[in-house]
Amino acid sequence: MTRAGDAYIELRRMLAASPSADLDAALLLAYVLGCSRAALAAAPERELDDAQSAALKHLAARRCDGEPVAYLTGRRGFWTLELEVTPDVLVPRPETELLVETVLDELRTVARPAVLDLGTGSGAVALAIASERPDASVTAVDDSAAALEVAARNAHRLRIGNLRFLQGSWYEPILALRFHAIVANPPYVAEGDPSLAALVHEPRAALVAGPEGFDAIAEICAGAVPHLAAGGLLAVEHGATQDAAVRAMMSAVGLHGVATIKDLAGLPRVTRGNAG
Repeated sequence: MTRAGDAYIELRRMLAASPSADLDAALLLAYVLGCSRAALAAAPERELDDAQSAALKHLAARRCDGEPVAYLTGRRGFWTLELEVTPDVLVPRPETELLVETVLDELRTVARPAVLDLGTGSGAVALAIASERPDASVTAVDDSAAALEVAARNAHRLRIGNLRFLQGSWYEPILALRFHAIVANPPYVAEGDPSLAALVHEPRAALVAGPEGFDAIAEICAGAVPHLAAGGLLAVEHGATQDAAVRAMMSAVGLHGVATIKDLAGLPRVTRGNAG
């Protein structure tokens, strides 16, 4: 038998190459023990049996190979929600919460808003908006049937019912509908970008968007105006060096008030514009 406190120390040593080794170790240990991180910290004398020790070593080896902790535990926190996450979807990132904040702020005076989330993945953005605005009607679109299954399971488990899921490429499945806000965290990494080496476990189709990383964003901007209500918002997440190009795309299709918002790290992260 191994004490949890000792297992944590050893696990942290094994994961020393990770920039979040302390957090990774705590999350994996709590997962194997079936308890919260708070409960783990309160009872470091708790013991792991042989099966739990073996499971922990297996998970540690996978983490050392670069697999995200969220895929190992099947869960990731986003906004106020705990989401199911599988290798069929991107792991939700904290900086993407800026999209949620942008939409909620825009719609604060709009009753019963209609919102479209393009490339919903795990449903993170759509579910966060729907949970905060139960009067909203949220439509979440993804081209991946497997991703939509994950999103639908999240909605069911969280008991969030004011949204629907549609399969298709960007605007394809929504016909002539218009929305008060369109939000997207699309693929925006360029083919051959060195950062892809650290993202090999995540779905490539949700990451890569052509030679310069703009293919998906360009398509979303080009198709937005016919699907926006008067004054409606388009908000798109992008890479930290892509803001000027995205602003130009939005302005070119006739959106006004185009501006970029920085994330908590001070990086240009979300660009927004409104229909006339």
